[in-house]
Amino acid sequence: MSVSRIIFAFLILTILGMGQGVRADETRSVYMLRLDDEIGSNTWHYTRQALNEARRLDSDLLLVHLNTYGGSVVHADSIRTALLNHPGPVVAFVDNNAASAGALIALACDSVYMRGGASMGAVTVVNGVDGAAMPDKYQSYMRAMMRATAERHGKYTDSLGNERWRRDPLIAEAMVDSRVEVPGLIDSTRVLTFTADEAVRWHYADSKAESVSEVLDRLGYADGSYTIEEYKPDWVDHLIGFLTNPAVQAVLIMIIVGGIYMELHSPGVGFPSAASIIAAVLYFLPLYITGIASSWIILLFVLGIMLVVLEIFVVPGFGITGIAGISCICAAVILGLVEHYTFSLTHLNADALWSSMVIFLAGILLAVIAIWYLTSSHGPKWVRRHTELMLTQQVKDGYVGVDMSPSHYIGLDGAAVTDMRPAGKVEINGEVLDAVATRGFIHAGARVRVTKYENAQIYVHEL
Repeated sequence: MSVSRIIFAFLILTILGMGQGVRADETRSVYMLRLDDEIGSNTWHYTRQALNEARRLDSDLLLVHLNTYGGSVVHADSIRTALLNHPGPVVAFVDNNAASAGALIALACDSVYMRGGASMGAVTVVNGVDGAAMPDKYQSYMRAMMRATAERHGKYTDSLGNERWRRDPLIAEAMVDSRVEVPGLIDSTRVLTFTADEAVRWHYADSKAESVSEVLDRLGYADGSYTIEEYKPDWVDHLIGFLTNPAVQAVLIMIIVGGIYMELHSPGVGFPSAASIIAAVLYFLPLYITGIASSWIILLFVLGIMLVVLEIFVVPGFGITGIAGISCICAAVILGLVEHYTFSLTHLNADALWSSMVIFLAGILLAVIAIWYLTSSHGPKWVRRHTELMLTQQVKDGYVGVDMSPSHYIGLDGAAVTDMRPAGKVEINGEVLDAVATRGFIHAGARVRVTKYENAQIYVHEL
């Protein structure tokens, strides 16, 4: 074989090998998370699971499919923080709506693409009762959160050499507060909400796209060069999301605290302790399974239960053992809530701690109300019979009532109508009554005084 043919064959093989290498390198993995519901405990749980799965698969891109009108600020902040700290690129596709908490989540993504006709904004904090705006204390914190999220994307140098924000923080504030004015965009009378075209014009969206495939195409992912894995929650995920809902957690805390209290005031081990144990399992198990609550928090709770049991059955009275046990239980419950919002104590912030304390105190308040009702005269008898004497002495059972009205004669003076040996009759205030002499015999006509009334009988002594 000639040298020229050898060189030609080598070039052909090299080109084919390079082509195969390019095709292999171009096959990229996209992991998609859909946030199409109200932002809350469920969506926060889904986000955690999706981020863990994306890391496990070493996905090249995380695509967040957004279509939500908002929801809980606390959970939206947790999702925002998790997306900002994700090691790979994160892209948001706003499929119609990214309102309120949804806008905060979209702003946390590295790139944003919006469907034509979609909108994004209106991040004012409102209460969940009538939708009224919360006081400025809450709006101030949300303004800072939006501003910090926008600043996280940094600056770039334009064609004139000037540094500009990639996402203008002032625009982020205008989505929260109507008093913020952005020249050329919005005055100080309205809260900002972007249309798709406006978001692109003001650099809050990278471009418009009508589908996920079009988003990937604009990112340079050619057809057939990528695979999409989508997170799909199962019934276990739905159950975990339900059990980690703040309202449900407050109820579980109520049952834990109320069960322990009722068990301390009833003999033996019965329904209150069983209810408390079941509530504790439902409270901690979802947090432990998902890796939110550390194992040492579970051990702290178990230690508290052991100390309380020692206080009940071993240590007399109520002292340091009982106080330490109750302290451990309360600390475990609160720390479980803190990790629920922050993923780890290393990211602990005042907002997460405040939210945890609110849920814990709500559970304690519910427990106090439940205990008061169940142990009152209005509560069901099947509860009260374990904490109080429920038996009554009924006439049909042979019990006889004693008339205590003659007791008002005690201390009054009268006269013996008959000889009293020792029983007889006396006259007091014109009434003739049976009586018994407390000492000796009393002759008829003698002055007497009533000293006591016992066993349905008046007792007198001679003056």
